[in-house]
Amino acid sequence: MSERPRDPKPGPERPEPPRAAPAPKPAPLPPKPAPLPPKIYGLDRDQLERESTLSFVRGSGPGGQHRNKVETGVRLVHEPSGVVIVATDHRSQVRNRESSFERLIEKLKELNHRPKKRKKTRKPRSANRKRLNAKRQNSEKKQGRRSRGDD
Repeated sequence: MSERPRDPKPGPERPEPPRAAPAPKPAPLPPKPAPLPPKIYGLDRDQLERESTLSFVRGSGPGGQHRNKVETGVRLVHEPSGVVIVATDHRSQVRNRESSFERLIEKLKELNHRPKKRKKTRKPRSANRKRLNAKRQNSEKKQGRRSRGDD
């Protein structure tokens, strides 16, 4: 074991280096504005037709020459919500248009759904009493199973 040699001449104590000034506390942030309630979209067919943009596309898949040549698919864009629906299920453009509007209405119903606010409820005293009685009975039942020599 070797010890470090001590300094032969003890010198004057060195002064501590100057400390930096504490950083100023940041100014408190302004309160956030209350969020705007989500928009409720109308489900009226005439209103939806005015607010939406229809474009027609070629469908893919089986259907032969008619399917590959005619633009029967429908792309429906609801401008206020940004929802895009594409329907290429049927060979008829009219049926695809109808099904696209039906799907749009379903999607907007989902977007319009507002869950009800939960009401806080208290556990009734009777429920607590029943629980404690059941625990007491269970305990007594188990106490009765002990042999007398285990005490």
